Amino acid sequence: MTHAWRMVARSHGGPEVIEREQFDPGAPAEHEVLIEQDAIGLNFIDTYYRTGLYPAPLPTPLGSESAGHIAAVGSGVTGLAVGDRVGCVSGLGAYATHRIVPADRVVKIPDTVSTEDAAAMMLKGMTACYLAEDSIALHAGHVALVHAAAGGVGSVLVPWLRDKGVVVIAHCGSAEKAARVNADHSLHGPFDKLSATVRELTGGKGVDVVYDGVGKDSWGASLASLKRRGLMVSYGNASGAVPPVSLLDLSDGGSLYVTRPKLFDYIATPEELAHTAERLFDHMARGVIKATIGQRFALADAAEAHRALEARATSGSTVLRP
Repeated sequence: MTHAWRMVARSHGGPEVIEREQFDPGAPAEHEVLIEQDAIGLNFIDTYYRTGLYPAPLPTPLGSESAGHIAAVGSGVTGLAVGDRVGCVSGLGAYATHRIVPADRVVKIPDTVSTEDAAAMMLKGMTACYLAEDSIALHAGHVALVHAAAGGVGSVLVPWLRDKGVVVIAHCGSAEKAARVNADHSLHGPFDKLSATVRELTGGKGVDVVYDGVGKDSWGASLASLKRRGLMVSYGNASGAVPPVSLLDLSDGGSLYVTRPKLFDYIATPEELAHTAERLFDHMARGVIKATIGQRFALADAAEAHRALEARATSGSTVLRP
């Protein structure tokens, strides 16, 4: 398949290390499918593999989230056929015109969802799903602080939580972004003043849970915003990795809990993947969440997309088009 090509990182570093190369994906083996891609989702985790924060062999095929239609199926595949529209958030290699993946790692896209919306929403939406539904048992009246609330995950997580009746305090990096977030309280400003504002809004108690995808810069503010026995969910490193943590800090903060989850531990089995996708597509069908695509880039311009993402110059989701 000489017309197939992909974007890879041949070394670790800035966006300039991303290169285009021709490749032959070959034919799908047993229990695999070949996807001809229509759209690819851009996510911060892609930058972690590019820089080497998350280890992977070089050259590293980038991207994990994509959607398209099945171009070929391997032997033993059931429930999927050529022409089916599918989405995938499995492994690496999404920055490509074609992609071979295990059949049990794809999900069918409902007729009500476009392939572009699926590519924009699957990883972020599934992340929001496990954060809101599986990382902690939340119910109406609980209070959550959501960092980067106008970003890819945050813009999905905020309405998902509010649909559950959770009171949401959103925090963004600018007044412009905060104005776009429909939360109970939408804040912006420096991290060193955040916890005081959160305490004021919660009558001095603090929040039940903090969802923090920012990392190093927000860590102190997040811990200081939690109520006694509150949960810190640190799921990303947009500003850099969180420094080493002293357990005494958690004790002094009020017997705090901390978890550092990742999506793939919540969709590790086909059943977990299907259940998470079902909940995501249900929320999309009910209009609770929607794919807000803030920008589109050509796949060949993936480096420019990475620059925009790391400069926090994006809002909502970003889609790459082959």
